[in-house]
Amino acid sequence: QVQLVESGGGLVEPGGSLRLSCAASGSLISILDMAWYRQAPGKAREWVASITSGGSTNYVTSVKGRFTISRDNVKNTVYLQMNSLKPEDSAVYYCHVDGTTYFGQGTQVTVSS
Repeated sequence: QVQLVESGGGLVEPGGSLRLSCAASGSLISILDMAWYRQAPGKAREWVASITSGGSTNYVTSVKGRFTISRDNVKNTVYLQMNSLKPEDSAVYYCHVDGTTYFGQGTQVTVSS
């Protein structure tokens, strides 16, 4: 059983930045492949970025060059640094353990002037 708690969301103006955190408990993330997903109102949940246990990363095309996923195995936490935010990035962002049904409760990101 893995528990995931996201934080760091909020309201930011276009072009701004936010850093999301996902604190995990119940398992060491160092052995897990982790991911971030997002879901905007009326849309399906969308994969955003992944990081493997070995540190390899991958991103959806729409966020490449703007978002960075990383992990701190000592703190058992995964991060999503989001720069140059756009209104279309507004969504609830969820942390996920790849290959499982584990998702966190989500954190709201709103990009608006």
